[in-house]
Amino acid sequence: MSAITTHVLDTARGRPASGVPVTLDVRSVDGEWKPLGRGSTDSDGRLGSLLPEGFTLVTGTYRLTFDTASYFRAYNLEGFYPIVEVVFEIRDLSQHYHVPLLLAPHGYSTYRGA
Repeated sequence: MSAITTHVLDTARGRPASGVPVTLDVRSVDGEWKPLGRGSTDSDGRLGSLLPEGFTLVTGTYRLTFDTASYFRAYNLEGFYPIVEVVFEIRDLSQHYHVPLLLAPHGYSTYRGA
């Protein structure tokens, strides 16, 4: 499992959000976003393989981008937020960073999970 993982739950439907495309980027010293990984949530709404095998995490600012429009389209729902970006800082390299997204067609929230 990578040092950064996510889990998307569809709070409106009361179930995991499977098939949500997710990208992970890191901000470089020049302020540009550099891609690190991508994937889609599994049937349990989880994505645990965002970073390549053997990737060494560094301190810095990271961004998870969730393509929520694709997810809503797959279920014939009209969503208000077509993309959700979650930007967070990593300061302690010894920890695991789990960043869940609670999603509904007209709202979302996120938090630092375990």
